[in-house]
Amino acid sequence: MDMNLKALTALMISGGTMLASCNNNTAKTAESKDSTATAETAVTNGPRSFGQADGQEVLQYTLKNANGMEVKILNYGGTITDIITPDKQGEKGNVVLSYDSLSGYQQKGQPYFGALVGRYANRIANAKFKLDGKEYTLAPNNNGNSLHGGLKGFDKVVWAATPAGDSSLQLVYNSKDGEEGYPGNLQATVVYTLTPDNALQITYKATTDKPTPVNLTNHAYFNLSAGKDSTILGHELSLKASRYTPVNDKLIPTGKLEPVKGTPMDFTTAKKIGADIGKVKGGYDHNWVLDKQEGVLETVATLYDPTSGRYMEVATTQPGIQFYTGNFLDGTLTNTRNGQKYVQNAALCLETQHFPDSPNQPSFPNVILKPGDTFSQTTVYKFSVK
Repeated sequence: MDMNLKALTALMISGGTMLASCNNNTAKTAESKDSTATAETAVTNGPRSFGQADGQEVLQYTLKNANGMEVKILNYGGTITDIITPDKQGEKGNVVLSYDSLSGYQQKGQPYFGALVGRYANRIANAKFKLDGKEYTLAPNNNGNSLHGGLKGFDKVVWAATPAGDSSLQLVYNSKDGEEGYPGNLQATVVYTLTPDNALQITYKATTDKPTPVNLTNHAYFNLSAGKDSTILGHELSLKASRYTPVNDKLIPTGKLEPVKGTPMDFTTAKKIGADIGKVKGGYDHNWVLDKQEGVLETVATLYDPTSGRYMEVATTQPGIQFYTGNFLDGTLTNTRNGQKYVQNAALCLETQHFPDSPNQPSFPNVILKPGDTFSQTTVYKFSVK
């Protein structure tokens, strides 16, 4: 069930260099008229109030296509609260973990459900990095490391939201120079688009006035059973990655790229997530090195739930993907949707990204965005049944 990449490329919000990577590698480009703004898809009934944060109204926007698929997104953290799609029996369900109120998303220990994360997604070792001879200190919010942008990353701010065409929502956030320790005024723009063929496309762009590390992604937690199964251990996953980045006991990459063959990290052929998870200390929470050219949109992962029949394909322009199996979920989160208990391995994340700790790892792909350049990445999650 390969993704129709030509059709997806035609759906890009920007026309010119949208697949350029942040380190200016040559990338495929496309120029096309936005074909998503049709009568088939629409933002339905306008946004609804979801509370207040930082003195601003939090709104929930709904995207819906002609097939009846719906995606709901908050301007708080750019958070995906719902991806509602049918199973093989035609029964619709929400395939991402979520809360029933804003207080759920603001509770202590909330593990980034559905949120946009930045300025730097994933971990930076010892909450420090050097750039142009200067050392920058970040918030050590994860075992002495900095995780997902710090204490108040992009997941905890209100973005400026504008429906862009009938099927898309554009979000903009201006991160000030020095915010969470990062240099430069950074403008981040993210566009969510629900396509007629049941794909959620996310395009990211960012510009800066000073050199700064940038790594933006979405942190949705998927359970394709829509909550009917308490864990994702029976889901079948494939990853187009023959190598991964091993980590130390604080989940910081060692700098090596190790082959997955013959190890529990091998998902080059689809297998049940529960098959080898017991052989991985703490569960899966690693970055896989994708077998693809950076900057080119390509299918890199598939996820299948045999019980519901739901099937998800992931395409991205990024060089890596973080596969995380909800190891730290323990059933204690409150305000969950329908009072569900989100236990360990209740869901999984497939975060398309640059490698963790890249600012401190010169051998990893470059993540430093410079003035005059544009960070850009596109990721697509496409849903079907089989």
